[in-house]
Amino acid sequence: MNPDDILPTLLDRVAAAGGGAAYFSAQELAVWPASTLARMKEMELLVPSTPAASVVCPGCEEECAMPVEMATTAAGTLRFFVVCDRREDTAHVPVPRVQLEQWQCSPRLLADGVAKLVGLRRSLSDDDPRRLDLGVLKGTQASAHVVLHVESALSLHLAGHVLPLSDVLVWTDKGMTVERRALVRCVDNAVAGAGAKESAEKRRERLGARRKELIASGVHNFNEVLAQEEGLTTTRIKQILKTKPQKQLADAKDSVSLLGQLQRASSGEVNRQP
Repeated sequence: MNPDDILPTLLDRVAAAGGGAAYFSAQELAVWPASTLARMKEMELLVPSTPAASVVCPGCEEECAMPVEMATTAAGTLRFFVVCDRREDTAHVPVPRVQLEQWQCSPRLLADGVAKLVGLRRSLSDDDPRRLDLGVLKGTQASAHVVLHVESALSLHLAGHVLPLSDVLVWTDKGMTVERRALVRCVDNAVAGAGAKESAEKRRERLGARRKELIASGVHNFNEVLAQEEGLTTTRIKQILKTKPQKQLADAKDSVSLLGQLQRASSGEVNRQP
């Protein structure tokens, strides 16, 4: 396979998996350029996966897809084989263990890799495997969240812009790189009224969770660090985290209203007493 085709192949396979992992067998990877494959593994774009549960049976020229059976020998080693009942001249067909080896790539691995290259802080958890927040990118004039969307193709959403992931990733002899300047231009030239929006409550929850992470890791100036990450002032960070969510405000108003009704009712009963 041509080295220039490997990264597009990887991205297409991950997109086709629809938010899940894309799997690559050892046989498939054997035709990839060794240096490119090694670099992808070093960058953790490809990581080891569980052994394949089925293989193309090596017993004959039919190349049937068959489930893999496993047994333990008297010596205590594992033996892998395919049980073939389709021919009279085959029964148990041994399967080399290396043939079961497979590697995987997922949206999360790509998100981690891109965020690291751009210098963004990724969230520790993703609520939606099809929408992964890479972090806040600071431009020269503004800041914006960069979000990886998994649809028919992979794309980055930021400041109202939508960029195909394949357009901002470049593979060189040193590995995968990101066209960071293209992302910064999008941040500094935001599209009004568009882009991924984050509600006030979701933002408060995210910042609160991040502050807990910083405190747990022993960071004392957590508000300052959080402000720097978000491109805000420390005062603004405190204001956001101090503001009560709308539901709490509504519940508080309901409680005050109910208390007032009870007080008025109690006062009326007292006034009606002889």
